[in-house]
Amino acid sequence: MKITLKDGSVKEYSQSMSVIDIAKDISEGLARAACAGEVNGEVVDLRTILEDDCELNILTFDSEGGRHAFRHTASHILAQAVKRLYPETKLAIGPSIDNGFYYDMEKDTPFTQDDLEKIEAEMKKIVKEGLQITCFTKPREEAIAFMKERNEPYKVELIEDLPEDSVISFYQRGEFIDLCAGPHLMTTKPVKAFKLTSLAGAYWRGNEKNQMLTRIYGTAFAKKAELKDYLTMMEEAKKRDHRKLGKELGLFMMRDEGPGFPFFLPNGMVLKNTLLDYWREIHNKAGYVEISSPIMLSRHLWETSGHWDHYQENMYTTVIDEEDFAIKPMNCPGGVLVYQSEPRSYRDLPLRMGELGLVHRHEKSGQLHGLMRVRCFTQDDAHIFMMPEQIKDEIKGVAALIDQVYSLFGFKYHVELSTRPEDSMGSDEDWEMATDSLRSALDDLGLDYVVNEGDGAFYGPKIDFHLEDSIGRTWQCGTIQLDFQLPLRFDLHYTGADGEKHRPIMIHRVAFGSIERFIGILIEHFAGAFPTWLAPVQVKVIPISDKHLDYGTKVLDALKAAGIRAEIDTRAEKMGYKIREAQLHKIPYMLVVGGKEEENQAVSVRSRFKGDEGQMSLDDFICAIRKEIETKEIRQVEKEEEEK
Repeated sequence: MKITLKDGSVKEYSQSMSVIDIAKDISEGLARAACAGEVNGEVVDLRTILEDDCELNILTFDSEGGRHAFRHTASHILAQAVKRLYPETKLAIGPSIDNGFYYDMEKDTPFTQDDLEKIEAEMKKIVKEGLQITCFTKPREEAIAFMKERNEPYKVELIEDLPEDSVISFYQRGEFIDLCAGPHLMTTKPVKAFKLTSLAGAYWRGNEKNQMLTRIYGTAFAKKAELKDYLTMMEEAKKRDHRKLGKELGLFMMRDEGPGFPFFLPNGMVLKNTLLDYWREIHNKAGYVEISSPIMLSRHLWETSGHWDHYQENMYTTVIDEEDFAIKPMNCPGGVLVYQSEPRSYRDLPLRMGELGLVHRHEKSGQLHGLMRVRCFTQDDAHIFMMPEQIKDEIKGVAALIDQVYSLFGFKYHVELSTRPEDSMGSDEDWEMATDSLRSALDDLGLDYVVNEGDGAFYGPKIDFHLEDSIGRTWQCGTIQLDFQLPLRFDLHYTGADGEKHRPIMIHRVAFGSIERFIGILIEHFAGAFPTWLAPVQVKVIPISDKHLDYGTKVLDALKAAGIRAEIDTRAEKMGYKIREAQLHKIPYMLVVGGKEEENQAVSVRSRFKGDEGQMSLDDFICAIRKEIETKEIRQVEKEEEEK
């Protein structure tokens, strides 16, 4: 048996071997760090026996598959601790997730924060016991009886949903046994750095008609220092929570009268419109035309596009003149109708159509979260119709535009290329051409990227941009998707240079994604302290006393005449109070005006970046801030001011 390792080296064995034994043969240190294996691209348990030639990668916590196995084990340790402390608890599911794990459970009396401390203490005991984790299987009927005997109705339901000839796997550590497909670590010993983070409600299987369960969230790391860094980041994230800052800064609100439908307040509309002005500016320069399609369209359109069959449960529908209509969850079918509105020639292509389209999607109430997950949002879509030979250049153009946007806000990002899935539509030739075009464009741009084999859309491969914010969290925003199917479904054509009809290829792409979600990300990225060009209020004028109000108003008028968003504080409050309040509202500049300033036609400048910047002429200040706004500069807070 030949085992080809990640570095290309080959190990030969005369007998079958488990993944963990091969790891030990390579290095005892590697075996200690091993969390799972990857055999021919598939993540497997360390206990998996290999009998044939294959490619093997030993996964540690540093890999995605390794982290999931590590945290999956932590979720089972959580469940074991709960069953020790509260034996009557019924267990549902306990997967790993991107930043940790959770377990859904049913308990007669709800868990409290005090319970989490007790559960954590019991988890530490289980880790200290260093329990060996073993795996065994049972036929389906025996597995059902086994879980009924253990009074675990949710596990029984899960097994009953599996085919009759299924072989069901269980994992055991000490007295605790759980239904699970794995993978898991070899023992509980490595899971020393963990923390239970929160409690939430969760309907069984995500269905609002089912039993409400308690979900306990937690996270786990291979090293205590990594856990500490993560918890520090989470504390910082709480301070930056866009829902909290959105309320404090008067940006948006949510009401019970419209769950999942955000209300933008005056300051929030300034922020949103400034972003949209920027979007229009860069798209105009990049050769896009802007369109707007109706918010509601008839059923037959959504049937042609495929949404009626595949997305109807997320769509809001109504009946008009005895015909079914749906509020659009996507902009693309409307863009297709615009393309169809007149004959197209190869000379018209590429045709780049941008749309700031308002879409509605029925998200479940438990999934709603501020601006990050809403039921109504503006999608900064664009649809590009082109000839096959134009794909590469168009992809490069879109990638460059997305890079321009993210760089402006100071985001780092990484790129993922997702290739043909098993349930794809279209010819091998189309897929090969499209995927090669995406690869080639990324290579030409010098962008590093990860390939997600088989993770593309059914209608074409795609590129996803994952941005990283100022505290290290990642968000998937920008997307470039190639689509062969909508042009086929809607029978789109253009007349080629040969006078014949040809089918165009379509790109779907977003830069911001959802404008609402992007605003939420920006609020948290900047902790509400937006760069001057984006700030709803850019300058606050603060007269020292009432007798300087006239000069303060003159300064305000000059700022507004120069296109600067400014306000004046005319309240009979102390100077220090006014300045502190302006700072709390994250206003970039405060202009203090009194007798000396009026005499010199000047202003005393205090900024969010340097504190007291001294006195300067009003004209010079206006010139400086206009340059900062026009260049969209992001001024950094100086260290001394940050420490205050």
